[in-house]
Amino acid sequence: MKKEYKKYLNPSLISKIENLSLRAKLVVEGFIIGMHKSPYHGFSVEFSEHRPYGFGDEIKYIDWKLWGKTDRFYIKQFEEETNLKCHIILDKSSSMNFGSKNITKFEYSKLISAAMSYLMIKQQDAVGLTTFDQRINTIIKPKSKVNHLNLLLKTLHNSNTGGETNISNLLHGLAESINKKGLIILISDLLDDEKRVMESLRHFRYRGHEIIVFHIVDPKEKNLDYNENINFIDLENNYNIVADSRLVKDKYNKAFRDFSDFYKKECLRDKIDYNLISTSDSLDKTLLQYLIRRSQINK
Repeated sequence: MKKEYKKYLNPSLISKIENLSLRAKLVVEGFIIGMHKSPYHGFSVEFSEHRPYGFGDEIKYIDWKLWGKTDRFYIKQFEEETNLKCHIILDKSSSMNFGSKNITKFEYSKLISAAMSYLMIKQQDAVGLTTFDQRINTIIKPKSKVNHLNLLLKTLHNSNTGGETNISNLLHGLAESINKKGLIILISDLLDDEKRVMESLRHFRYRGHEIIVFHIVDPKEKNLDYNENINFIDLENNYNIVADSRLVKDKYNKAFRDFSDFYKKECLRDKIDYNLISTSDSLDKTLLQYLIRRSQINK
């Protein structure tokens, strides 16, 4: 059974399924099957307090034991064991449209966003969505209602790439606008000034938020796995340069390692979860990292 669930997490297979809701459901349910124990355990509702019975209250919530002691009707009030609010911040700049195989970075990122939204709402967490390129395109505030998932999935389905990247300025603005402490999930290829990006992530930490960064890369970006002359085109400004990949591969690979190592080191220092994710990776990697961070928040 465990091996069977893996087929639903293969990004190449998932990308062939047109319905985003179905794709998200397959990923999450396949992931749950592969878990040793259900991630839903411990995320139920708990009794909070009593209040006097009022007109319109449902009889089933009356505490009959308390009525027997006081001869008055009281309603049991419940609250979610967690009131986690999660903000998914999704990069839709033009560079996210790159894909060397069956799926682009943006399609992969949309699927991550959809699957995590599906999982969060199943866990009664509130989830919101922000999409951006050089400006913020969409802001959906976090909610935990089931019908809210439809809005999130529809928005993701209709989202397309476009525009240049302006990660740091936008994150600073969002950090100021999100008042209640929660979980920030940034999904991006991080192709911006890395020092400025880190400053904006620290802004969220200063405001008390937990942060997960999913650094999305294509396998070819990670290793420059070419053996010929290539016309490299910047998808955000259309600048191009022709180079023999065999001559520049070593220097490129070192530059990429330095780039990702910088994020890894700085995020570790600031207690930010940094995850380098290739679009060839199984999608359970991102879901598992979300659950790990979520469990840490609730301790």
